[in-house]
Amino acid sequence: MKQKFGKNERLCDPRLIGKLFKRGSSDVQTFYLFPFRVLYIYDKENPPSFPQVLFSVSKKQFKKAVDRNLIRRRCREAYRLNKQSLVTSPPESRPSYIAFLYLAKEITTYDVIEPAMKQTLKKLGKVPPALLKSQTDNS
Repeated sequence: MKQKFGKNERLCDPRLIGKLFKRGSSDVQTFYLFPFRVLYIYDKENPPSFPQVLFSVSKKQFKKAVDRNLIRRRCREAYRLNKQSLVTSPPESRPSYIAFLYLAKEITTYDVIEPAMKQTLKKLGKVPPALLKSQTDNS
């Protein structure tokens, strides 16, 4: 499998981004794993061929765009190199849309970001019990 991060894997649709960040939505699931907060949605009707992801770094926390871009680049690279565990799982068991929010107060090294990304992707690759129950009810 090629380790690319193409346009079809980036979450760009404003409607989907709004749906992902909508407060109080029952569709959105979330968890924290330092230095990330991860928001994700399962699309049961028409899941995309690849999970679409978004990386966000707070402008309030990091005033300089150079710093935000550095963190975003490190996160994207960690995702690109370790996404095979998520991509190889069946489309109905993996999240369709994922947002990675960087929460650390300082710029962390790639050596800290990569293990956290691996753990996050491993956690996302597991099928949640609620999803399994709804699939067995439909069958």
